[in-house]
Amino acid sequence: MGMTRRSVLLVLFKLFDGALLVGSFLVASLPRLREASAISLTQFLAMRISVRNFVLFATLVLLWHVLFCFLELYESKRLWGQHAEAVVRDYEAAAKEIESMGAELIDAAKRCEAMTAEVHNAIAYMRDTASAYREEAKKIFKRIEDCAMFTQDVRKTCEDVKRRMAEGTPTN
Repeated sequence: MGMTRRSVLLVLFKLFDGALLVGSFLVASLPRLREASAISLTQFLAMRISVRNFVLFATLVLLWHVLFCFLELYESKRLWGQHAEAVVRDYEAAAKEIESMGAELIDAAKRCEAMTAEVHNAIAYMRDTASAYREEAKKIFKRIEDCAMFTQDVRKTCEDVKRRMAEGTPTN
């Protein structure tokens, strides 16, 4: 596989950043080494490094590399204007989607209002029906009351006639 010139430069840039990080650690450790005692280059290279220290240092270098990648240090900025246009297009698409959801919400609200009006009509019909039942009940009660009074009058008349017959007084 052939690597493009940009890919080669990108790999070199990443290696240079890693080497720069390692070099900065070495430069930062020089004052500490001078305090300890004067060490020659052969003594420095002969020092033993524990696996724990090596893993810690490698992890730190890897974290810096991940941070550089996360911050898009290795991304090209030449197409940034096109990237911005793509972001604007995405936002515009999202805004249109939100507007369509708003239209759906308005439609749902209108349906709810229509349903609420139907419920109010049904409640009014129930009230009218209940009122009609009450009126009918009053009429029936009045008829029953009239019948009861008529029955009372008939009983009274019958008792009166019976009493007169028993007394022997003629009736009208």
